[in-house]
Amino acid sequence: MSSTLLSRRDLRFLLYEWLDVCRLTERPRYAEHSRETFDDVLDLAERLAVEQFAPHNRAADTSEPTVSGGRVRMIPQVKAALDVFARTGLLAASMDEAVGGMQLPHVVSAAAFGFLQAANVGTSAYPFLTLGNANLLLAHGSAEQVDTYVRPMVQGRFFGTMCLSEPQAGSSLADITTRAEPQDDGTYRLFGTKMWISGGDHELAENIVHLVLAKIPGGPAGVKGISLFVVPKTLVGPDGALGARNDVTLVGLNHKMGYRGTTNTLLNFGEGVHRPDGRPGAVGHLVGPPHQGLAQMFHMMNEARIGVGAGATALGYTGYLKSLAYARQRPQGRPTADKDPTAPQVPIVAHTDVRRMLLAQKSYVEGALALVLYCGRLLDEERTAPEVTDRERAHLLLDMLTPIAKSWPSQWCLAANDLAIQVHGGYGYTRDYDVEQHWRDNRLNPIHEGTHGIQALDLLGRKATMGGGAGLALLLETIGATVSRAWKADGEAAELAARLGTAVDRIAATTRRLWGSGDPALALANASVYLEAVGHVVVAWMWLEQLLAIDAAPAGVDADFYAGKRQAARYFFRHELPRTGPQFDLLDSLDRTTLEMREDWF
Repeated sequence: MSSTLLSRRDLRFLLYEWLDVCRLTERPRYAEHSRETFDDVLDLAERLAVEQFAPHNRAADTSEPTVSGGRVRMIPQVKAALDVFARTGLLAASMDEAVGGMQLPHVVSAAAFGFLQAANVGTSAYPFLTLGNANLLLAHGSAEQVDTYVRPMVQGRFFGTMCLSEPQAGSSLADITTRAEPQDDGTYRLFGTKMWISGGDHELAENIVHLVLAKIPGGPAGVKGISLFVVPKTLVGPDGALGARNDVTLVGLNHKMGYRGTTNTLLNFGEGVHRPDGRPGAVGHLVGPPHQGLAQMFHMMNEARIGVGAGATALGYTGYLKSLAYARQRPQGRPTADKDPTAPQVPIVAHTDVRRMLLAQKSYVEGALALVLYCGRLLDEERTAPEVTDRERAHLLLDMLTPIAKSWPSQWCLAANDLAIQVHGGYGYTRDYDVEQHWRDNRLNPIHEGTHGIQALDLLGRKATMGGGAGLALLLETIGATVSRAWKADGEAAELAARLGTAVDRIAATTRRLWGSGDPALALANASVYLEAVGHVVVAWMWLEQLLAIDAAPAGVDADFYAGKRQAARYFFRHELPRTGPQFDLLDSLDRTTLEMREDWF
């Protein structure tokens, strides 16, 4: 099947020629799998995306969910697609067979899910959130909670959410006020309001399982007092049967620029509209020990952040492929050297500036896809590497890369969508073509699950310094190993390796310079610049890795594919990596411009 969602040839290259995922089948967890099963899953996901998700993408955007009589209404195609999705078992592709999963490598599951995100990010958000919810309960929940909630989620009967933010507390979770009052039977009653809850209410499944951050009265102040609770929309009995409505009420829907197919809700817990056992308060069950909620939620958040990067990549990728297809069939103008006005027009792909825009998109989206799949491979290493030290290294490297894997695709695949619109010209600004919707949908990704600013503070303020800088040292060491391999390869790889090596040295020196100032406020004042610069270096590393994999490919096979990869790598190193030099210069100068700006001066 050929589609303009993702490139199957690129996926084959990344999975089999670069990441060598078939070697994972040598490990006990994946021993039942093979390249054939991996390809079957990718085929299934692409077919599902093309036949069930893509056809209603525009309709879900133009006919967004509404509330009538306290119930959410949406176009029927969303539920129809999700029902088919549930029957495929893809939701649990990487989960244990013991809970109904396929036990696929995470990297293969992520690649498969990318088709759904590219086809319809609004509809695919429901299983995406559910997967994170289920994985968190598998990691931190009790056996009873797994049986009660995870198994129905795996079956597609229940969907999940995560409820963190409140109207007065978005990124500042220390300031949440939702409280959880302990009850004599071991349950809790929750009271409070949660805002920006994606998938917070709908009728797509039998039940919705909310994971809610709240504070138990008398607990520690700030983030140390946050606990995590599982709060179903409808109570579930010991036998798994659905019971009474829980005291969770939909207040309203937020109307968004994009991602319109996903309900985004304001929810009240404990409003008293529904009164389980005749009393107000949403019945919740504590997940794990009290006051560990933030750490537990970050298990889901890290997964969600990489997933956001993957979603941004998918939207950028499909926009690129659609603009490429348009450029190949849209006749306009003549070659610069052709002075004959009667000569036939040429497709716009023949014009150098259009090729520039397409090449920029290619370098962004293929670099981003390499990054998110590399992170998926690290998840598999973290879970299944034979040696403990290898699992620990994978965990540390993944922790270091997470803010980059979330933020870089969210910024630069959005830029790719912008270029896709530009390639279409005036048509790209109309709703007659998909690219304007891809841009609107993608604009959310630099915001949700932690804004760029939050990711920047996480990278420079926490990840780069944790363990005495162990995470940063490992990242630079790992990139350095690629540089060394490229040096030995000689030729063009060695030339690009020299540029990457210089950039790696700048990261180390700049990080020391910033934290050597002795002033945390000054060190973090331009953290977003640091995030962008380090992100560009990391993606340059991804391109050098791909170039080395191309060098190992058999000669004379798929020559155009490999030549295109090489040219995209050259573009990134010549046009994009040089951006980081002035950024590191600014950071090294300990510039105080933003720090010294006063509110009254705006």
